[in-house]
Amino acid sequence: MTATASSSAAPAAPRPALLSPILDYLCVGGLSLIVFVPLLLSGRSDLVLIGAGAQAWVGTLINMPHFMASYRLVYRDRATILRHRWASIYIPIILFLYIVAALWEAQTSTVLLIVLLSIGSAYLAWHYTGQVWGMMASYAYLDGRRFEKDERFLIRTGLRILLVWHISWFLYTQLRDPSKVRPAYVLLSGATIIAFALGVAGLAKMRRRTGKLPPAKALIAWLSLFVWYAVMARDPKAIFWIQIAHALQYLAFPIRVEINHTARQHSASRLAWHMVLYGVGLLVVSWIVAQVVPGAAMSIVGNIFGEQPSRSAPILLLMFINIHHYFTDGVIWHISDAEVRADLFAHVKPARR
Repeated sequence: MTATASSSAAPAAPRPALLSPILDYLCVGGLSLIVFVPLLLSGRSDLVLIGAGAQAWVGTLINMPHFMASYRLVYRDRATILRHRWASIYIPIILFLYIVAALWEAQTSTVLLIVLLSIGSAYLAWHYTGQVWGMMASYAYLDGRRFEKDERFLIRTGLRILLVWHISWFLYTQLRDPSKVRPAYVLLSGATIIAFALGVAGLAKMRRRTGKLPPAKALIAWLSLFVWYAVMARDPKAIFWIQIAHALQYLAFPIRVEINHTARQHSASRLAWHMVLYGVGLLVVSWIVAQVVPGAAMSIVGNIFGEQPSRSAPILLLMFINIHHYFTDGVIWHISDAEVRADLFAHVKPARR
């Protein structure tokens, strides 16, 4: 009787988390839901709310660090660089050569610039939807569960519909004559209802199989993408906030990898100092890349090529970072890879169910 009472009174084991339960909820999409849902319900059409200067600094403090964090992962050491040669060497060289050609062509035309922007925008759609699925798979694994094949098919098919919607949104908002793509955009906007239904079906199948709802963080990640795209549809300029929400969603993962990787080699006190330096390093490099390099690039390119190329240089630099980041993430984040799981989940041992 005493043993039974003691056992029942014992506190429940804490739920595994990447950073902490609250931070995980906020980063994976909870904070964006708290902010974006009331904005959508308000009915206002201008959802950006802050000026260009404030946007630049918010981007420097949040969005740019998520790019730099992914670079830290792929360029951590020689072994990682050689293991991911396409991400670390070949793609940067290809992009660099393309940008040189685009800068040269910008003296008379912006075709290559427009092509790169279009590729980057299409890749962004793949990146957003792919990251959401990665969040769902990761938090399910962390909770000791996994999505079965038919569940994955339903959820990911819904996400691919959103991917196509994102591309149509880009064309509809960026073409000089959007009427050419309006029918497709309207059709795909309606298809997002089907995407939602497919996702619900996949989540319901997991519940029937396991007897439990999927992890709340996985649900938040999935739901947040629909809210993000609703914000973009209401105000295309509000993609700025979607980039920030996406960056927050991502940052918990490289931070956890950095913590786990460092904890294997150093004491707790050394780990704390390392993470402080890691955070400061990300911010300093982000400030240099976001605030200093574009102006310097404009000056150099302006002196070499002239006015039009100098105006294109910051855009091309940003597209280099974006596209390289998208490719890098597609290479280094595979939860099915045992080494990735070891780096990301070294601090927990989720029980498989």
